Amino acid sequence: MNDVQGGAATVERRTVEPRWLDPQQQRDWRATITGMTYLMRAISSDLESESGFSMAEYELLVRLSESLEEGVRMAELAEKIAHSRSRVTHTIARLERRGIVERIPASDDRRGVIARITAEGMRRLTEAAPSHVESVRARLVDVVSPEELHQLGEAMRTALAAAGLEVPEPNPVLPPE
Repeated sequence: MNDVQGGAATVERRTVEPRWLDPQQQRDWRATITGMTYLMRAISSDLESESGFSMAEYELLVRLSESLEEGVRMAELAEKIAHSRSRVTHTIARLERRGIVERIPASDDRRGVIARITAEGMRRLTEAAPSHVESVRARLVDVVSPEELHQLGEAMRTALAAAGLEVPEPNPVLPPE
């Protein structure tokens, strides 16, 4: 029931019994959270030790490499990788200081900023990609069946869609990962 007081709507709160997870759901949830944490930590560690890039930096570079010369608006970049705008801004600033990306004003909007990968950034990404894809293969792709990998991808796309997020189809410049 909505009640308007002083121009602000309030919602009457009711106590609702939690819908607890059954044993199988709890087992699957715990495997999911532990598995995602392990995979991200292990793949990130491999990437950082091989290339010096964090996972966030690498993912931004991949997205920028797919846009080629045009670059990507900072706000759109944050949306594409489901990171906060401030996190993307800080990561881009770090990469910019290293000469790997550049920021330029948007030609059609004085407030907009475009991030673009530099030639050095593309060179470094191209160097990092082979060992990164081997890590992804060794830790996930070659460990599960093709059907399990597809089911995992479908489950994540469904969860992202429910949150209003979309995973765009890859537009790789580098050889397919």
